Amino acid sequence: MISRNSAFTYKDKPVNAKQVGRELGVRYVLEGSVQRSGQQVRVNAQLIDAESDAHLWAERFDGATSDLLALQSEITSRIATALNLALVGAEAARPTERPDALDYVLRGRAAYWNAPRGLHRYAEAIDLLERALLLDPHSVEAQSYLASALTVRGGSTYAADIERAEGLIKQALATSPLDPMAHYARAQLLRAQRRWSEAILEYEVAIASNRNWATAYANIGDCKLWIGSLEETIPLEQQAIRLSPRDPNIGYWYEWIGNVHLLESRTDEAIAWFEKARNADPEFDRRHARLASAYALKGENERAAAELAEARRLAGDDRFSSIARLSRGNFGVPKVRALFEATYFAGLRKAGMPEE
Repeated sequence: MISRNSAFTYKDKPVNAKQVGRELGVRYVLEGSVQRSGQQVRVNAQLIDAESDAHLWAERFDGATSDLLALQSEITSRIATALNLALVGAEAARPTERPDALDYVLRGRAAYWNAPRGLHRYAEAIDLLERALLLDPHSVEAQSYLASALTVRGGSTYAADIERAEGLIKQALATSPLDPMAHYARAQLLRAQRRWSEAILEYEVAIASNRNWATAYANIGDCKLWIGSLEETIPLEQQAIRLSPRDPNIGYWYEWIGNVHLLESRTDEAIAWFEKARNADPEFDRRHARLASAYALKGENERAAAELAEARRLAGDDRFSSIARLSRGNFGVPKVRALFEATYFAGLRKAGMPEE
């Protein structure tokens, strides 16, 4: 970060990112403008790679002049979140002949936050982070990201992954007790173990060092749902969406909002959010199942049957073959499970899912 006194010397000149980069010794240039019309103000911002002159990110913000502090908070939060994604992606894509531990960490971070759906989810991130640890066994960042990726990978290696993640997190926190990513990784581990209240505390530690951590807010909202605090879930998901409206994980956040509406029998609202979640990631089987239930509850039987068939096609196993098979999964504390029984399972029965 260059002092504003130096940056402002360019405010009345056409910006040449390469020239600014050379003169100030910076890697990236953040350029912007402000326009005012009556009581409205518009701020445009764009991030430029000073080496290649490539535009990495751009956004426009609109607000009222009567509440400039709120607009400032929105802008700084959105920029911080977006820049994190842009910088990680740019660094991960930068070619190198002899990659070192940092190169692998940056590539691993990018692969982690943009992991695709499917059986091999997080495989690339795990491979890259394992390489980083071979070169630097004491890297707290590599340990933390690898632990988080192992925790949420799932599949046949789940028990071994959880055990390895616990060891990595202990190492990371022993070296750096306040490291936010280590606490985030521990929250992910606790959440995977269905220790939701404990996970919330760890996410809050991570947020204390980064108030713009959208996924941490969203994951707290998810934990709140499973412990029965449904009224707290939607505001947390909405906060995450405001902070990172183009986030690779946004489909989850839409889905979790839809869950609350479904469980509270607001079927139309649930359908709207589940459709947004499905459109964000059409290959995710569970969102089709959620829609199948909601459509059936509304009496739209043909659409419900089509969505259930698609869920079964995408799942690759028998989880959507029967109510008995599906009910073995995680549906929260007894109070929340009862709500799923009364809504989600009831809708799937109407959509044609058998009991056994």
